[in-house]
Amino acid sequence: MEFDMNVFDCFVNQALLGVGDKEHFNAMTIGWGALGTMWGKPSCTVYVRHSRYTHELLEDTDIFTVSFFDPKYKKNMVVYGQKSGRDTDKEAISGFTLEKKGEGVGFKEAKKTLVCRKLYKQTLDTNLMPQDIVEKHYPNGDVHDMYIAEVLEIIE
Repeated sequence: MEFDMNVFDCFVNQALLGVGDKEHFNAMTIGWGALGTMWGKPSCTVYVRHSRYTHELLEDTDIFTVSFFDPKYKKNMVVYGQKSGRDTDKEAISGFTLEKKGEGVGFKEAKKTLVCRKLYKQTLDTNLMPQDIVEKHYPNGDVHDMYIAEVLEIIE
């Protein structure tokens, strides 16, 4: 597998984390992530706050996708960071089209999609972080869970 994007900015304003199937799907913007190798496997690490609907869905499945988009789709992606999938049809608002991507579901408009299988989850411990990071990112205590996943496929 090859990944020909800049790993230091591919998540910033360009990535959606998707969970579910075409009938019951939710996606959210993600600005934090990492790509590399973990336990001898190609891996993707993502972070999801406990309060997000995506977190609820991610707890019930092992497969998720991370879809990367050209900057021209930035306006289409706004809804995925502002509205909850609990009560909003984000695809109707964004104009994006869901499609099967390997074992997961992603977007037809994505330039690249990682199909991932969860390997590990851990809640971030704010007691182990510098205070300035806690104050900036967790003032209300809504922490992230870290999910480390094996990248099963990269689909273009």
